[in-house]
Amino acid sequence: MAAKREKCSCLLWWNVGNVTAKRLFTCNITTAFLSLIIAEKCDAYDVMLRESLVPDGQPLAIKCSLEKILKSGDYNLTWYKVGNQTAVPRDKLSRIHQQKNFIWFLPARLEDSGDYECVIRNLTSHRKMRTKVTVFERTDGLCLNEKFAVEEVIFTVSSAKVVCPHLDYFRNEKNIHPVRWYKDCQLLEGKRFAFSNSDLIICNVTLHDQGNYTCETMYTSNGKHYNISRDVRLTVEVSPPKKPPEISYPRNNSIEVELGSQVTVDCNTTAGFALEETSHDGRPVHSVKLVISEVNSEDYEQPFVCQASNAFGQAASYIVLKHRVPDIQRWLAGGLVSLLILAFITLIIYKIFKIDFVLWYRNSVCAFASKEDGKVYDAYVLYPKNSGDRSFNHLETFVSTILPDVLEQQCGYNLFILGRDDLLGEAVISVADEILKQSRRLMIILGSEIFSSCLSEDTSEQQLAMYNALIRDGIQVILIELDEIQDYTSMPESIRYIKQKHGAIQWKGDFSEKSHSANTRFWKNVRYQMPSKKKAPRDLENPLFLADNSNQSGHLLLIS
Repeated sequence: MAAKREKCSCLLWWNVGNVTAKRLFTCNITTAFLSLIIAEKCDAYDVMLRESLVPDGQPLAIKCSLEKILKSGDYNLTWYKVGNQTAVPRDKLSRIHQQKNFIWFLPARLEDSGDYECVIRNLTSHRKMRTKVTVFERTDGLCLNEKFAVEEVIFTVSSAKVVCPHLDYFRNEKNIHPVRWYKDCQLLEGKRFAFSNSDLIICNVTLHDQGNYTCETMYTSNGKHYNISRDVRLTVEVSPPKKPPEISYPRNNSIEVELGSQVTVDCNTTAGFALEETSHDGRPVHSVKLVISEVNSEDYEQPFVCQASNAFGQAASYIVLKHRVPDIQRWLAGGLVSLLILAFITLIIYKIFKIDFVLWYRNSVCAFASKEDGKVYDAYVLYPKNSGDRSFNHLETFVSTILPDVLEQQCGYNLFILGRDDLLGEAVISVADEILKQSRRLMIILGSEIFSSCLSEDTSEQQLAMYNALIRDGIQVILIELDEIQDYTSMPESIRYIKQKHGAIQWKGDFSEKSHSANTRFWKNVRYQMPSKKKAPRDLENPLFLADNSNQSGHLLLIS
């Protein structure tokens, strides 16, 4: 079967380094050529014709044309309505009848809507053609029905033809009147409009010619006159200029790809044939893909050429594959951001678990690397004394029982508590002065606001301790509050200074067994401010023996 091709435009990819590489072709051909190919491929199956639209009360004729495919001239053709086993009668007086290869509706009625088929049989084959008929009611007072209009497309060229649909088989009839054409219910007249049989010829087509058209005529059969009208919804599109193709991408450039990766490159071109997309100047855009499923080493530095051609010329452009260069700035930026995030998270974790980390480090590292500093006591405990108040009972219990149990028995620290570790009859000022020199911390324990008056009574011990802590030795102070103290205004100025500079650790225990555990948060805070110490029992309990070491300088532990 031969067919004429018009303006076949091709677009292909090919590799300069490999002439036998796969090529991709895309061509546009005329509608007639495509329809003949489809018909040839589908001749073994039922063929569905386009829908026939006809107003109620108007004639319609449909032709079954499959006999052209049959080689034998001896065949039988019969029309049926789908779902009805009875053949359409051949009596010309019947409203619906078969005449040769045609099925005639004289006229068509609303109940005639449905699918119809013609069956062709001969000695060797059995073929069918199917079509759909839609009969609609034209609303009174309207010259056309847009809902059931047939859509047609023309372009802005010197002239274009508009076909009156479903009127092909009336053209050869002698009893048909000339066809009149209307646009939006207005009769078409003028030099721009011509008529060829039942078709409308529009000269110098513009976008203003778009709209709704109606073709009308009259047909006479068996002495009866039938009005025929068909509606067309006409779309006008801008014709692409007749120019050679232009390739918008690639533009003789290169792309970076990784070895073994899959690559897809689009070749985009504007050409002189109709496609779905259009460029900014109205020309159609065509695209074809180059697909490399796996990049090999020989694909690098080889031009892949995209070539486009049409009836007015051709164009070519290439793309080259190159090895991907690592983006150092991107990696550096990503690494820097990652480090900042890691540092931020580390800082948060450290602030939350700083005390636990320091205590673990002391127990695992410092315990085996601690140096002797000549000190005897880890802390000198200073607290109010000689009061019968209930709060002082809690204070005495804390100092005499809980504090030694946790820091000395569980943690191995060596504390000096006046009244427990000194000898009867010793002068307080002498003992305090000597022991403060041999202590590493001063621990002050505050009971409540009444501490200000009670602690001031022991002026000798307190003043000596403050002198060692703030002036002479600069001993580190640990301030502990057994009760929450809201107002420090009544406290001695030295206590207020220590509170402001070092803060205080607040006791939240309830004097139960649980409060005796060195792993509670309170005791961890106390241990964190205490010096590093190996956990060991006290070998020497005689304070006089410890006081003999007069060459050692110490820290002061103050508890209030």
